[in-house]
Amino acid sequence: MKGLIHHIEIYVSDLKISKEFWGWFLPELGYQQYQEWNEGQSWKLGDTYLVFVQVEEKFSKAGYHRKRVGLNHLAFFGESKLHVDELTERLKERGVKILYQEMHPYAGGEQHYAVYFEDPDRMKVELVAP
Repeated sequence: MKGLIHHIEIYVSDLKISKEFWGWFLPELGYQQYQEWNEGQSWKLGDTYLVFVQVEEKFSKAGYHRKRVGLNHLAFFGESKLHVDELTERLKERGVKILYQEMHPYAGGEQHYAVYFEDPDRMKVELVAP
């Protein structure tokens, strides 16, 4: 277990919207709801969990942008190329912005089959085929 990520905690601008988005996507990857409280929600897979917490209003004005210092994106393994394709279609049906559409599904290179999209706060998320 040494070196594995224990958890990642992300502040969000609107917890209700983020819970809806991540509450659909993460279970598609095998995550299960783990913790829930007034200001947050987490999902767990194995020993690792992701936590989404409502940002305090006094810190919300700057907003998030992946090109600033800090987290650029989260990347998850999908089950297969078919799984990536299926979730790409479901993301589109949900109105989620797909990034790099002109290069999809090889935006990461010829040997990298993935879909890139944004969460409600415009954080980039990647789902890559093994």
